[in-house]
Amino acid sequence: MRQMSRIEVRDVDRRAIEDYGLPGIVLMENAGRNAALLLDSQQIAGPIHLVCGKGNNGGDAYVMARHLENRGHTLRVLLACRPEEITGDARIHFEVIQRAGITIVDLSQASREDWERELKSAAWIVDALLGTGLSGTVRPPYVGVIEAINRSGQRVFAVDLPSGMDCDTGQPLGTCVRATLTGTFVAHKQGFSAPGANLWTGKVHVLDIGVPRALLVAIESAGDARGNLQ
Repeated sequence: MRQMSRIEVRDVDRRAIEDYGLPGIVLMENAGRNAALLLDSQQIAGPIHLVCGKGNNGGDAYVMARHLENRGHTLRVLLACRPEEITGDARIHFEVIQRAGITIVDLSQASREDWERELKSAAWIVDALLGTGLSGTVRPPYVGVIEAINRSGQRVFAVDLPSGMDCDTGQPLGTCVRATLTGTFVAHKQGFSAPGANLWTGKVHVLDIGVPRALLVAIESAGDARGNLQ
């Protein structure tokens, strides 16, 4: 697949659900499971701390947590939002890990210093705060959480793209996670090719989420047609 813009990425999910009848919760399961497999391949020796926001990136991380625990990893899910803010498909996966007894810590009211203390013992940090929909400057409380991640000195796995990066330009939106490794879904994001973007993404792997190939071909063809008209 060629690189995709923010609009195209969101269109993949929408059309998979509306045109092909593929439930969003299945897409999230596939995304989280393949992200977990990629992280598991990194020969991790030590605990994994998954830092989660209230959106679908957090939902992907809840799936990751379940699969990583199944593979024997010690982990903690750290919430940068109140549990009651989690809705939709992400809520379903959140309730699964709650019932499974996975450690969940509500740090929605924590200071940057609290986050730094929590993260210093991690072997890897999973960044699942903010997704491709971010277009404005990063605001509190996420600013402090991102700063704590970057100050931790630990290796960081970014879910889809580093939190704080503009999907289309590859530029930080005020502050941005510096990832060691990024597991991005469906295709490279348009901003990943921008000069210096690799300083934020680290090495990028494209991960399948189970979208029908016919849909990807249609979206790629539509993009090629637009390019030829310009």
